[in-house]
Amino acid sequence: MATQNPHLAIDQKIIGDVYTSTEVMDNLTTLCDDFGSRFGGTPGEKQAAEFIEAKMEAYGLQNVYLEEVPYEGWRRGTASLEIVAPIQRTIPCISLPHSPPATLEAELIDLDEGAPEDFDERVDEIAGKIVLATSEIKPKGSKRWIHRNEKYGRSLLAGATGFIFVNHYPGYGPATGGIGEVGAGLIPAVGVALEDGRFLQRLLKKHGSLKLRLTSTDVVEPMVSWNIIGDLPGNGRSNELVMMGCHYDGHDISQGAGDPASGAVAVLEAARVLAQYAPDLPCTVRFALWGVEEIGLIGSTQYVANHADELNNIRFYLNLDSAGVIPYKDIQLNQWEELAPVFEAWSEEMARDFRVGQSVNAFSDHYPFLMAGVPTGGVGGVRRLETGGRGYGHTHYDTLDKVEMRGLREAAVFAARLALRIAHHPNWPAQRRSAAAVAEVLDNPDNQEVTQIFDRIHAFYKEQRA
Repeated sequence: MATQNPHLAIDQKIIGDVYTSTEVMDNLTTLCDDFGSRFGGTPGEKQAAEFIEAKMEAYGLQNVYLEEVPYEGWRRGTASLEIVAPIQRTIPCISLPHSPPATLEAELIDLDEGAPEDFDERVDEIAGKIVLATSEIKPKGSKRWIHRNEKYGRSLLAGATGFIFVNHYPGYGPATGGIGEVGAGLIPAVGVALEDGRFLQRLLKKHGSLKLRLTSTDVVEPMVSWNIIGDLPGNGRSNELVMMGCHYDGHDISQGAGDPASGAVAVLEAARVLAQYAPDLPCTVRFALWGVEEIGLIGSTQYVANHADELNNIRFYLNLDSAGVIPYKDIQLNQWEELAPVFEAWSEEMARDFRVGQSVNAFSDHYPFLMAGVPTGGVGGVRRLETGGRGYGHTHYDTLDKVEMRGLREAAVFAARLALRIAHHPNWPAQRRSAAAVAEVLDNPDNQEVTQIFDRIHAFYKEQRA
């Protein structure tokens, strides 16, 4: 027998409105077609921030404002990758954000999928060479995800002079993605298409050695971005907050329609319908659109640092990065076991089949909140964990035509209905963790390995910049 749903009347209004309105797709079309990638430092970034601010105000949110985010930014210059011996050939490439300007010649070393074991076993061969590694996030035999920045960082530690990031999907062209430590990387990094990467691998195998020339004119300089914040104030019975957010900056090579904008417009749509149909919430719901996530979670990290006095009041932060294009809209909690029964009960109450997973990763805007002890989770596919990457994301082809209205509506409705329930829950079971409790959550073999390698990478950056 289904549990009685105390939120049914509001649910029906939310669902009916979202599924009979084109607002969410209209907003996505404006963000993508009018403002382009919204990458940090582009004109479209500020235009998008002002558009989002205006939408929040039009939807009836209060205390809407742009919060400045100063950071070390990056502008794309030219990049060239040439084979100079034993043949001469130019390979199409793009610089990865925060890659420094450079001119170098060096031999290539092929680490293929870039598993940690491959770096460890061949560490003595890497020094002075350009490392090739693919974008595969779960190399053969690996029990955990291996992020681009780990492969880049391991290359640094081994003394590489350059880094080539090969998209492991055919037909999508080169993939992009930030490198470095919230600022310029220490060696140049470029992305190439799978087809060109495989050509380099075949040549290296055939000839035994391959000498490359890599040149780039990218620029690293101080910039300012913006977080956009807006509140749906509670009725005063509680000083607690429910937060949901998503970054709005895409990479400069495409519109970033799926990653992240499909999630950004889902946040806006949830704000619109909650403001209209659920104005008498017991606690405030805060909506945040983050700046410059793609090159280091910079906007959300600065928000957490600047609003430390509010963190105790946050019941839950829900992250919607790319939520509109995630095939299975499940909930990934960040090791909050006490919340699993709550969300699982809501699946029945909402008459919506979703799964509840538990995981920890450092690669979206939930992470600064997680590290500060705030209860966190996101709309993510528990049932897609065995997939190997982003698909169109971070490529030239992450464009508006790839995003379907249905996915946007599902994400917005899901987020709004969850926020409604989180705000109304009479005895929220999750409390902010202490620093020791956060460390305990990270104290497992996979996280220990990640922490240890990134501690070494961070220390190497400090040493080189001293």
